[in-house]
Amino acid sequence: MNPSASQSIDLLQKLIAIPSFSREEYETATLIQDYLSESGIETKRHLNNIWAKNKHFDSTKPTILLNSHHDTVRPSSTYSRDPFEPHITNNTLYGLGSNDAGGALTSLIATFIHLYEQKNLKYNFLLAITAEEEISGDNGIVSLLKEIPSIKFGIVGEPTQMQMAVAEKGLMVLDCLAIGESGHTARNEGKNAIHIAGGDIEWIQFYEFEKESEFLGPIKMTPAIIEGGSKHNVVPDRCSFTVDVRTTDAYTNEETLAIIQNYLISEVTPRSTRLQPSFIAEDHPIVAAGKDIGLNTFGSPTLSDQALLPFPSVKIGPGKSARSHTADEYIYIDEIAKGINTYIRLLTQIL
Repeated sequence: MNPSASQSIDLLQKLIAIPSFSREEYETATLIQDYLSESGIETKRHLNNIWAKNKHFDSTKPTILLNSHHDTVRPSSTYSRDPFEPHITNNTLYGLGSNDAGGALTSLIATFIHLYEQKNLKYNFLLAITAEEEISGDNGIVSLLKEIPSIKFGIVGEPTQMQMAVAEKGLMVLDCLAIGESGHTARNEGKNAIHIAGGDIEWIQFYEFEKESEFLGPIKMTPAIIEGGSKHNVVPDRCSFTVDVRTTDAYTNEETLAIIQNYLISEVTPRSTRLQPSFIAEDHPIVAAGKDIGLNTFGSPTLSDQALLPFPSVKIGPGKSARSHTADEYIYIDEIAKGINTYIRLLTQIL
């Protein structure tokens, strides 16, 4: 194992041992800041976000963002191990946040340290280890973007088995309200709001959007919650339902919302439209560099901080998405070593 991989695994074990739920990342932020400082890197802190620029940062050159997050979800009740006790056995490191996104986080830190003192680079590098990713919080990457220099494009560290996600689904949660007229169920009166909602839900089930994403396929709409009526003998005049909409780069969230509102009879109110789908062109320099070293491209159905970035980015990192948020979360030791090597090869390719 090379020294940087060994140090990364040691750092990851220390991170696992400290609870860092979203909005509660103060201690892991301090650990990361101290680790970088001990490596000779000048850091800055904004809330629980840590960032640093390469030593020979040149404001006349474009800047690449290297980003991952250090917050975690809360552990599942079905854990058979202590989620905060890092344990290595048979090339496997167990612990909460090991896969999502500790492997990517520590691998990107090692990559940044490797590039930190290099001169005459084509690009600057800015490392940002951020908070509140798991809840898409306002005090995470969104707040940090106001503090850092302009970014040309980014690499977002998430578990992708070191393949490049060049597209990612966005998310809208829609609160819908069907409005009818109350009446007595024994008489032919009133206007049943449940019938109205039922018609709208049927449209949601069968509607096919005209455009479809090359990498992400069709937009997916899923009714998830419904509530209506109060008594068996009263025609309900209100029926509310909630729809989970996984959007694609074929439309912006605002365009998708407008289509849904045009067809539904119910009132449709989005909780937010800010979690946008993303896409980076396959001829973009970072994507072309990845292909040159044998990386595959794909579309990711899972949400990350890519949804909040106003510039192109690829999502790539060690680990496997299917392990995220599961009991007894783990990452393989050799995945981290491979992650560091692949990140360095990928970035060296464009320098």
